[in-house]
Amino acid sequence: MHIELRVYTGLEKYVGVRHGEMTTVAIDGTLTIADLLHRFDIPPAEVTSALVNGRHKELDYRLQDKDRVSLFPPVGGG
Repeated sequence: MHIELRVYTGLEKYVGVRHGEMTTVAIDGTLTIADLLHRFDIPPAEVTSALVNGRHKELDYRLQDKDRVSLFPPVGGG
C-alpha cells in the first residue's frame, strides 16, 4: 500500500523534497498521520493542518491505500 505525501513551508527538510513536491510512501494498514510524522521525525507541534484527499483530518486518522496527504506548519504573517 502507498500514499502520496506533500509537505509545505519548512517541513520539506524532514522529508527531503521540495516545497509541495509529491513523494510516494509505502504504508501498512495500521499507519496513522501521527505515525507518519514519527517516521520522518517531524515534531507534531510543527504540523497544524493535515489534509487527506482534500479534507482536514486529525493526527489519529488511519491512512488508507492511495490517500493523498498534505501537511502544513503554522502560518504567520500579517
